[in-house]
Amino acid sequence: MAQLHRASEPEVLIPLLARAAATPESRARILGHASGLLADLRAAQARGWVNRFLQEYRLNSSEGVALLSLAEAFLRVPDPETADLLIADKLGDADWRAHTGQSSSALVNTATWGLVIGRALVGEGEQQSALRRLIARAGEPFVRQAVGAAMKMMGEIFVMGRTIDEAMRRMAKPEHSGFTASFDMLGEAARTEADAARYFRAYVQAIDAVGGNAAAGHSISVKLSALHPRYEVARWDACVGALTEMLEALAVQAAGRGIALTVDAEESERLEMSLDIIGTVAALPALKGWDGFGMAVQAYGKRARPVIAWANDLGRTMNVRLVKGAYWDSEIKRTQVEGLSDYPLFTRKAATDVSYLACARDMLEAVNIRPAFASHNALTVATIIDWAGNARDFEFQRLHGMGDGLYERLVGEHGYHCRIYAPVGGHRDLLAYLVRRLLENGANSSFVHQLADERLSEDDILADPVAKIAAVGGARHPSIPLPVDLFGAARRNSAGVDLADREVLAATARAVAMPLDDGAPLAVDAGQAIGRAQAAFPAWSATPVVERAACLDRLADLLEGARDALMALCVQEAFKTIPDALGEVREAVDFCRYYAAQAREGLSPAELPSPTGERNVLRMAGRGVWATIAPWNFPLAIFLGQTVAALVTGNTVVAKPAPQTPRIAALAVRLAHRAGVPSDALILTPGGPEIGAALTADPRIMGVAFTGSTATARKIARALLADDNRPIVPLIAETGGINAMIVDSTALPEQVVADVVTSAFRSAGQRCSALRLLLLQEEIADNVIDMLAGAMHLLVVGDPADPRTDVGPVIDRAAYNRLMAYRAEQRPHIAKSIDVPAAGLFVPPTLIRLGSPDALTQEWFGPILHVATWPAGKLAETIDRVNARGYGLTMGLHSRIARAGELAEARAKVGNLYVNRSMIGAVVGSQPFGGEGLSGTGPKAGGPHYLSRFCVERLTSTDTTSAGGNATLLSLDEAG
Repeated sequence: MAQLHRASEPEVLIPLLARAAATPESRARILGHASGLLADLRAAQARGWVNRFLQEYRLNSSEGVALLSLAEAFLRVPDPETADLLIADKLGDADWRAHTGQSSSALVNTATWGLVIGRALVGEGEQQSALRRLIARAGEPFVRQAVGAAMKMMGEIFVMGRTIDEAMRRMAKPEHSGFTASFDMLGEAARTEADAARYFRAYVQAIDAVGGNAAAGHSISVKLSALHPRYEVARWDACVGALTEMLEALAVQAAGRGIALTVDAEESERLEMSLDIIGTVAALPALKGWDGFGMAVQAYGKRARPVIAWANDLGRTMNVRLVKGAYWDSEIKRTQVEGLSDYPLFTRKAATDVSYLACARDMLEAVNIRPAFASHNALTVATIIDWAGNARDFEFQRLHGMGDGLYERLVGEHGYHCRIYAPVGGHRDLLAYLVRRLLENGANSSFVHQLADERLSEDDILADPVAKIAAVGGARHPSIPLPVDLFGAARRNSAGVDLADREVLAATARAVAMPLDDGAPLAVDAGQAIGRAQAAFPAWSATPVVERAACLDRLADLLEGARDALMALCVQEAFKTIPDALGEVREAVDFCRYYAAQAREGLSPAELPSPTGERNVLRMAGRGVWATIAPWNFPLAIFLGQTVAALVTGNTVVAKPAPQTPRIAALAVRLAHRAGVPSDALILTPGGPEIGAALTADPRIMGVAFTGSTATARKIARALLADDNRPIVPLIAETGGINAMIVDSTALPEQVVADVVTSAFRSAGQRCSALRLLLLQEEIADNVIDMLAGAMHLLVVGDPADPRTDVGPVIDRAAYNRLMAYRAEQRPHIAKSIDVPAAGLFVPPTLIRLGSPDALTQEWFGPILHVATWPAGKLAETIDRVNARGYGLTMGLHSRIARAGELAEARAKVGNLYVNRSMIGAVVGSQPFGGEGLSGTGPKAGGPHYLSRFCVERLTSTDTTSAGGNATLLSLDEAG
């Protein structure tokens, strides 16, 4: 199983092809049966108004996207002002009028006219019609009410009932005759202990309710991530034990009530934990003789077949639900972001279909598996029917609200079993589920989408996936590069480490805990270092840019080779947690490769457009000796980022690390020298403020790159101007900020809380980009604060070398004393604080409630977050209040209103604006980082304009006609 996890797709797929292939005779029968199923599906698509509504508003249209976005957010908005803004945002731009009268359904056409009228009432571009003037006052509540009803109707399409009792009553209706249900209590994942407890109670109640009529044959589906808020590999021991106990209790209860229980699938990083839990519960003596226990397997995963073999070997009957997969896009993104070796899943839809068929054959032949095939694909269903022959000891499954028409005839006339996967929960709970289901089934490659596409023939829809994959040799999709190739030919992406792999995490933890015997580097005389660097400048500056860039590429490779030692130093000297230490090394590698690529592309001489008989060439050259002064919070990435930028542009460098982190810098410099940078072109000058002052005061320094506090940046700026005889030299300064995140009532609270915890408390809040001020719309503030407090309660504060640790110590005693004194002053206003170890420099993650956003007047560099509120409809004014502080580093916005994002983009005076995501972790080349105002000078680190600031620009203009005329012009022939 481990070997297949991130194996190449051909390596996994080629062996599956024979297993998934049908014989020619079988293929003919399958196509005949599938054609009949297609006819049933198409008839059903034409019958229901819901199906026709979804056909009319496809997800690849602006109207479909608008409806989906509206459905995702509308029902959770408590205030009318924001609800109206959301409606205007989603209905105002789309062309609803083009859809009027287009459907064969009167209900669809009625709904369309409602949307047309809605746009007339809210659309900014519409003329003030008589209708609009007439009902201007009543219009907004009217539209709000109509939209609310429509969204609830959409909810009812995909959610079986708000409660388990309502869901069971609905399943008893005639349209579900012959079908059974697997009830899933809605909840994508628990964020707090209270969430987990609530979901557990919901499962207990559901099992009791379904067990009250066990003869109906309904079952329950359980999602493990809903039962534990920290279901993570780093907390394996705690969460696996606790989840095993909870799943045991639910399974014993289900067995006692005579109903089945299935454990749903999770993201691939949780697979081994899930199997550990399921395997332990499956072996319990108390469950012996009960055949109702089951699990879901996702066919898009490269480990799907081994998982099925594992289930068959458990020594008991297991119900196995085979699904295509539910987290494809997020799995792709995570793998790319973390720079892992390959994807844990297939990148082509046809490859997943091949895997599904191979797994289905395994399940049909397995002796201890009772198969359940979840599919809306007529070809897949026809294939399984053909392979199963006369057998009926398995079942099909479909999602509630989808696949109508596919199974009705199979169940009613041919004796097959079909179970409806039926979500249960309040309409607000359905949002994330609804959007994911619609996106999955509305994607261009999905069977449901192809069925609705009139341009596709029946042969296209029923094309053999085995033939498709065989034709490409099992190759990965060409539009989805491996993470290492994410940035194309320009540079390799930095390699990550899969910390969601338990064995890899354990090995990494051992490596970072190894004591390193290299001591602090020796002090160097600043003046002598500058003299050496000045003497080395002519030769280094004359080195061709391609050779300087090659040094950076070699340094990147050496950094990756020394990753364990560098991470260990980051943990032991800078107190970084393991994920933060890994991120530090990767960012340093990315800086090296990015600036090397930028230098090769942008520093070569450029011939500029000129009149005939003239040649103008612009050249970039180094300025001389640069001083780079780095902070302790990014002692490798920023230290090297500033330094290699100066080096690759032809400058020599005296590099001063923070006094708290000299050993990290010393190793980085040794590696740079090994990479080919001359020892006098890069000189380490460790020490405290006195060294920094000596460097910046020396007139031989031709530029300074500094990251740190605004106060220190001001001192440096004054020092560079103190001597009237000194050249005016550049200062590149990146400083801090009072970084705010603004959240309106359309935002998803669970996502907000996750992003707030990451932004405010990761790295113990010791990032210049970290969130300092959370601004919540008044109507949602109490709810979000309660959820945030619950999530904070789960944070683990302790030894940064321990994989379980979320928050380590602050950097030194001075920082600790300053932060703790501030907390003491603010004690009456602390809304949440958590316990920390008594020994060590541990500042408790703290939430302080402010009476006004203006009450925070300075940056507190640690795990302290302030929260205040803002009134609905005052987003622009709230952004202006943040701007008024004069800082301009980062800002966050959480909103589902596109115009809110546009407003923030136009109005926020910050270097980095983050919308609907966390505010930390800028990626080199993708998210150039740096602020404005009190937060820095620019240009942005890791961006396309950074290197030019280290250079002087020199132009040579030559008149080529002065020596005998312009031969090129004179020799032109008449024809041109």
